[in-house]
Amino acid sequence: MSTDHQKYSTENQSDAIKQYAKDRGIRIVRTYADAGKSGLKIEGRDALKQLIQDVQSGNSDFTLILVYDVSRWGRFQDADESAYYEYICRRAGIAVEYCAEQFENDGSPISTIVKSVKRAMAGEFSRELSTKVFAGQGRLIEKGCRQGGQAGFGLRRALIDEYGEVKGILERGEHKSIQTDRVILTLGPAEEVVLVRNIYHAFVHEGRSESDIATSLNERGISTDLGRPWTKGTVHQLLINEKYAGDNVWNRRSFKLKKKRVRNEPDMWIKAPNAFEAIIERKLFEAARAIINARSFRLSNEEMLQSLQDLYQQKGLLSGIIIDECDALPSSSAYSTRFGSLLRAYRLIGFTPDRDYRYVEINRELRKLYPTVLGEILDKLRATGSDTLQELQTDRVIVNSEFSVSVVIARCLETPTGLLRWKLRFDTSLASDITIVVRMNRDNRSPLDYYLFPRIDMLSDKLHLAEDNALRLDAYRFDDLAILYDIATPITLSEVA
Repeated sequence: MSTDHQKYSTENQSDAIKQYAKDRGIRIVRTYADAGKSGLKIEGRDALKQLIQDVQSGNSDFTLILVYDVSRWGRFQDADESAYYEYICRRAGIAVEYCAEQFENDGSPISTIVKSVKRAMAGEFSRELSTKVFAGQGRLIEKGCRQGGQAGFGLRRALIDEYGEVKGILERGEHKSIQTDRVILTLGPAEEVVLVRNIYHAFVHEGRSESDIATSLNERGISTDLGRPWTKGTVHQLLINEKYAGDNVWNRRSFKLKKKRVRNEPDMWIKAPNAFEAIIERKLFEAARAIINARSFRLSNEEMLQSLQDLYQQKGLLSGIIIDECDALPSSSAYSTRFGSLLRAYRLIGFTPDRDYRYVEINRELRKLYPTVLGEILDKLRATGSDTLQELQTDRVIVNSEFSVSVVIARCLETPTGLLRWKLRFDTSLASDITIVVRMNRDNRSPLDYYLFPRIDMLSDKLHLAEDNALRLDAYRFDDLAILYDIATPITLSEVA
């Protein structure tokens, strides 16, 4: 099932299947359920994949599979995909019966035709629902409502009720819980608002570059809204985002029906001018945009593409962030303006973003998550009476003035065979006494568990972890603090503290 409030809840399906089995004298020996999962793709459908694996292994202890209806295999956009999974079961000698359908799944021409129609209808249902949801989201954007994502530096997310009355400010990680509530953008703390205006003034009137502004902010000890140091790219994004001029812009990227995420052409964006109170006057915002766009005017198309090609050969990958962080190149928005979109510029140099591009997107989300994870670890340490000091430039933590700790987030990778792997990359230049490795869960949305790695055991700056790892215990001493480490077994956050 994909949501709780529908007839396809796992409880309703389970009750119907149990009654079906009772009426026919069938004994249920095992249940496979994917709760809260989309049926558009098999990725993330762990229970369905386990069912197919059990069937293909030949060691299953059942001879019949009961399914609520035809659509429960999935609302795949290719109707043959659900037919394929049913065929795998029947080929292994295991029958399939549908409990809520009005036909017998006996292989007759009638049942085959009906199943084909219902499979196509299941896929069409998702397409129609996607269209309706998109239209609804677009209308909310035009009314000035925020659709996901953090507010950004100088702004905050405000929760309003159905009458437009402000109910409060949402903190990081908080979401609305009432369906009729909406989220809008509002001005943040006064010091952040003033700083945003100063950045625009420095860029437009003083002629300072993004790199220069970022360096100045870092020297003053000012962090971004994510608690990270400023970079050329983060300053650039602040200078080109329409929300600072009060405009609500949405649909820059699409991820419809679980297909590949794409960047949309500007004419596909949904915009609501003057949707909320602006931090920057329209003339100042347009002046900043004109300066950024003018950088590329002195370069020919061939020169811009050659520079992009050189960066691609150097990095092996391209994204808007990678381009914006390179001082020698025009900005990503300049490429988008000159060639119509970044994707078109990519195609012209022979770069096709696919899985590697998603890798960059996941890493970007993990960078956003990092301050939250680090904050949770610090809170746990302080709750146990530890004295912690965080170095703002490196995020390294000094505990009780005795030893240093670094935190590394390891993204989860799934192999073609369904196994989970984590690739660790240590920043050995920090020379931390202990590195806390946070292994993310399968969908890279929340921490799965934690590992402790003393510096003495880090023989390389790279390491691979599997789901289960060999066991080794080691003891270390820091001044008067003796620590026994099980460096190959995961622990909880409380055990970290």
